[in-house]
Formats: sequence, C-alpha cells, structure tokens
Amino acid sequence: MAQRLHLVFGGELIDPTKTAFKDVDDIHVVGIFPNYETAYDAWKAEAQKTVDNAHMRYFIAHLHRLRDEDAAASSTEELG
Repeated sequence: MAQRLHLVFGGELIDPTKTAFKDVDDIHVVGIFPNYETAYDAWKAEAQKTVDNAHMRYFIAHLHRLRDEDAAASSTEELG
C-alpha cells in the first residue's frame, strides 16, 4: 500500500485573499505527516498560533497526489 504523505507549511501572504507568499525564504515548514489526521492536527495548532495575523496562512499539501507510482517515470527522473 502506498504511503499518503502530507506536508504542512505556511507563512505570511502578500494579500490575505490570495496564496502568494510575501517571502518564500521565510516559509515555515511544520513537517511531513503520514496521514491527513496528523497533518490536520499540526496545521490547526500552527494556524491557531497566528490567528491574530490575517496575512498568515498554513496549508496542507497532499504529497501523495504529486506522484502516480503506476505512471512511467519522466525523463528527468531517469537522469539520476
């Protein structure tokens, strides 16, 4: 069975109605989690710490959706 990894990250946005970060060098990577439930708990904890800053946002990225193990490798993956 494939792992369903999730990345939790966040930072200050340029505009709170968009998703562009003010400074990508200052993105806070909370961590990679083995399932959605633990990722959600980490996301919620970080989001609650910054609730008073409207420009601060945290996200959950579904890393398992970035790769389809059944698809053929891209030409760049085969360089390694």
